[in-house]
Amino acid sequence: MFRQFREEVEAALSAALSSLDLPTDDLGVEEPPEDVPATLASSVAFRLAGVVGAAPPSVAADIADEISVEGYDYLAAVDTQGPYVNFHVTDAYYDDTLDSAATDTEYGRLPSTGDSVVVEHTSANPTGPVHVGRTRNPVIGDAVANLLDFAGNDVERHYYVNDAGRQMAVFTWAYETFDEEDLDSEPARDRIEYDLVRYYQKGNAYLEDADAADAEAAEEEITAILQGIEEGDEETYARVEEVVDQVLGGMRECLERLPAEFDEFVKETRFMFDGSTRDLADRLKETEYAVYEEDAWQLELDDYGFEKNLVFLRSDDTSLYTTRDLAHHEWKFDNYDRAVTVLGEDHKLQAGQLRAALDILGNDVDKLENVIYSWVNLPGGETMSTRKGTGVMLDDLLDESVSRARDEVEKRLEGRVRDDDLDDDDIDRIARQVGIGAVRYDIVSKQPTKTITFEWDQALNFEAQSAPYIQYVHARCCGIVDEAANAGLDDTNVDPSVLTTEAERDLVRTIARFPAVVEAAADDLEPHAVATYARELAEVFNTFYRECPVLDADEGVGAARLALVKAARNAVANALAIVGVEAPESM
Repeated sequence: MFRQFREEVEAALSAALSSLDLPTDDLGVEEPPEDVPATLASSVAFRLAGVVGAAPPSVAADIADEISVEGYDYLAAVDTQGPYVNFHVTDAYYDDTLDSAATDTEYGRLPSTGDSVVVEHTSANPTGPVHVGRTRNPVIGDAVANLLDFAGNDVERHYYVNDAGRQMAVFTWAYETFDEEDLDSEPARDRIEYDLVRYYQKGNAYLEDADAADAEAAEEEITAILQGIEEGDEETYARVEEVVDQVLGGMRECLERLPAEFDEFVKETRFMFDGSTRDLADRLKETEYAVYEEDAWQLELDDYGFEKNLVFLRSDDTSLYTTRDLAHHEWKFDNYDRAVTVLGEDHKLQAGQLRAALDILGNDVDKLENVIYSWVNLPGGETMSTRKGTGVMLDDLLDESVSRARDEVEKRLEGRVRDDDLDDDDIDRIARQVGIGAVRYDIVSKQPTKTITFEWDQALNFEAQSAPYIQYVHARCCGIVDEAANAGLDDTNVDPSVLTTEAERDLVRTIARFPAVVEAAADDLEPHAVATYARELAEVFNTFYRECPVLDADEGVGAARLALVKAARNAVANALAIVGVEAPESM
């Protein structure tokens, strides 16, 4: 309803400006300031004041006088407040919002766009357990994929596996070289990647500490593995794949706890073995940007604003990660309408160079979109490294979060008004939903470009502005619906006109905005906007809950309020689902 209302406002405003011979290229339609009592407002008078030669309030009044509300379903009236042209809704707006949101469990989902979108995220090298420093990528990536799906796109989630680089060659060499008794520690957890990462760490330590002759011999073996992969040697690749697939399997188990699940794990060797990397390198050589310098083929990208050249082929004719990723992206372009990649800020330069190279190759780079995020740091600036074995593991974070959530749930049991006989399994389920939800929401709710300093107390804050606060609203809605059913309250034939209080109207207005929030957030690839909306909706609902009883109201009012509770429940559940947070029915 909000989206249709906005379209009506834009149409009516454009018609008025045209009739006044004023430009219509920037309508300035926006949600009004808090002190402006309207559903939408236009600040166009600010922009046109210089054109007209009059003060903005005078321009706004002239525009408002010219606007006709005839023939619109949801546009009821227009007035001004200072420089703003304000637009007000009809009763049908409230009626249709209530009916749609209360009865549609998929409320907020947008119609199909017909676009196929591949979202690539996480793509961490399979060298060991997922640590907290990497957590932002799968959480944001999964939320972006959820958002694009809810906005009507056909979405696939991909994990791009680096199975051909030096790290995997070192890992394979170390796995084959050292025995259990050579390792310095026991696995931190009983899962395969925690076991095997010790070989990777041992191998790196050996290469740093061994005498020159031994280190050189090891490097020769590592180089042989790299060359074998480059040449497509099946025996060499089988050795590497044994390590890659085992570690990746453990990492997947960890990521599924978030949950972050994938439709496909795309290995970079695929684009080496099928010849597309070689073909791409040959095509790059033929471009005007290609130079052979410092024993390597490079692209000069000064015309694209990059002083640093992009190396795409070594002197021994072997490819680089970037070369393979270019072939990977051309494959994406061939198979999807849009390609979205979630990347850490340290990949910003490479992402820009990759886009430039793809453009040089004649690709439509408008199909490529990046979501860049900043780091998750530890207090005191400590860095996280799989190679060195430092950092907080994601498994440990999730375990701790669930444990703290369970303590919080148990504390609240005695004060619960709702009597739905929670047993230990229920408490475990709620603790998992709340604990993991707190971590996910804490990450998604912040703008990706802002660095997060990871601290337990902040990540696991169960007060307002957090996931548990919003989850509790959903649980409260479910409780009211259950109590109403037990009391026999029927909301099948509701008269929305009885919802006259400001708390009721404010809740309807907030629920009505949800589809537009989804649309705007998807356009900008900003799931944090949905997280912010979910918190705002929870706050508005709690005001309604305090002021507008359902079961103690007159029957007609109670039925309409029950429908409003169901509408809020659906909107909250779907907003949380986009962010990737479960919506408990009990808490």
